[in-house]
Amino acid sequence: MIRFRNLIDALDAAPDERPFVTAWIDEDERETVTFAEFRRRARGQAGVLRDHGVTAGDRVVVLMPQGIPAMTTFVGAMMLGAVPAFLAYPNFKVEPAKYRAGLAGVTANLSAKAVVIDERFPEEMLGHVSLSDETKLLRAGAGKEPGDLKEFPLPTIQADSLAFIQHSAGTTGLQKGVALTHGAVLRQIEHLAQALKIDGATDSVYSWLPLYHDMGLIACFMLPMVCHMPVVMQSPLDWVMQPEAMLQIVSECKCTLAWMPNFAFQFVPRRVPQSRWAQYDLSSIRALINCSEPVRASSMLEFQNVFAAIGLRSHALQSCYAMAENVFAVTQSDVYRPFAPTVIWADGQRFRGAHQIVPVKEGTAGAVSFTSSGRLLPNHEVRIVSDSGAALGDGSVGEILVKSDCLFEGYYNRPDLTAQAIVDGWYHTGDLGFSQDGELYVVGRKKDLLIIGGENIYPQDIEEIIGGHPAIHDGRVIALGVYNPDLGTEEIIAVAEVERQEDLVHAMEIEREIRSRVVAGLGVAVRTILLKPPKWIVKSTAGKAARSATREKLLQQHPELNVEP
Repeated sequence: MIRFRNLIDALDAAPDERPFVTAWIDEDERETVTFAEFRRRARGQAGVLRDHGVTAGDRVVVLMPQGIPAMTTFVGAMMLGAVPAFLAYPNFKVEPAKYRAGLAGVTANLSAKAVVIDERFPEEMLGHVSLSDETKLLRAGAGKEPGDLKEFPLPTIQADSLAFIQHSAGTTGLQKGVALTHGAVLRQIEHLAQALKIDGATDSVYSWLPLYHDMGLIACFMLPMVCHMPVVMQSPLDWVMQPEAMLQIVSECKCTLAWMPNFAFQFVPRRVPQSRWAQYDLSSIRALINCSEPVRASSMLEFQNVFAAIGLRSHALQSCYAMAENVFAVTQSDVYRPFAPTVIWADGQRFRGAHQIVPVKEGTAGAVSFTSSGRLLPNHEVRIVSDSGAALGDGSVGEILVKSDCLFEGYYNRPDLTAQAIVDGWYHTGDLGFSQDGELYVVGRKKDLLIIGGENIYPQDIEEIIGGHPAIHDGRVIALGVYNPDLGTEEIIAVAEVERQEDLVHAMEIEREIRSRVVAGLGVAVRTILLKPPKWIVKSTAGKAARSATREKLLQQHPELNVEP
């Protein structure tokens, strides 16, 4: 039974003096606000928005750096019954053309009443913010909050009122705003809190995740707000530049919960010098959740093997399957299991050729492994279907369909996309996976599947093998299919960033080693390997390699490849 009518009621019920958000800049600079102070600042932001004509139902775009001012602006909009949306703030790691196109598309679709930016928002980007005659562009003072609070009545917010709009991080996905009601968000948080056994008085969250992404917004902002627990937050850019800060923050603040995408489980141990590991203590963590599809056991094992010596317990490593369209999580692994998520080894040929999971022993020649994303949350259903829509049983790979009591009602202002995505109450995720013994395994995106000589090859499998080479940068590999009319089948092209520019001197040797690894691991050959310098691959606003945008860049620079969509 949901305890609150809406998200603002949940915030109002939080203990006044309990710490809520700690914005961590570095070891010498941080700011903590209690729930009472956060409410006060959010109420002040609500007053500012109200003075500029924002009322219930209006959209408010928040284009501010990660931090307490952005969070209070977001909640202040919700206090008015308005519908806020975080959008990614520009930074040097984002491809400018991709960012400008996404920004223009999103702001045009939302037709916001107000767009809130900070004092440092780049002037050259303002021209890509679509503003109607009725849209107010507001500049918030960097770190400044309203001083004089005006008393005014807040509207009554019903459970079925829109709470906010989430956007995915993909190139075309930026056009798809996921509209979520207060009731849907509260139901998701209730299910997740139950699965994770959250106690607001003793638990706390560590996060570097961007607030415009569902993992950051829901797991690391809305969940702590509703469950009344502290969250210690650093900016995504700061984390990328200094991932060691994660170890320091968890050690000092004794954080118990954190979510990370799969690549981070390799990124952190490889970027923190071994000589400094002993300075930290990760024994406080009771759930470090890999929320990326597909989940890779090798990535989690690398993290565990490195940090077990400083208190990280093996059962703390968890997994889940999540998406903005379901607010956040669909599944969650069992936090009380004495070991990490279940791993299945299967016959590689049967998997690629027949889309069937035939279990084999670990170490069997040609075997492939899959890591469970856990069991369904309460009031959730999953159906695995074939291309024809027929329901499939355990061990059969097909598209994952989801139905739940916290599923989104549709893409904002896009009924055409909504009709394609939701059919008879089931959301078609576009992800491929299978069920086994009550657990869900995600194997890749349906649209990314490569057909090589009659076998189904998942680019993530190729990318994981290539990314394991010491000269290749973590998470900076993309495998693509190229149709060869002479052979009547696709061939594989892989583009990968090297760790250092000087590694390109040894390109031929690296390519030869990579080819051998892929053949040995998957039994297929890569037609072309393109080694690129650091920062060549296009990244999404969430910091992940952007497949479609990189494909476009590759074709522009290498038209001889004839890469087909």
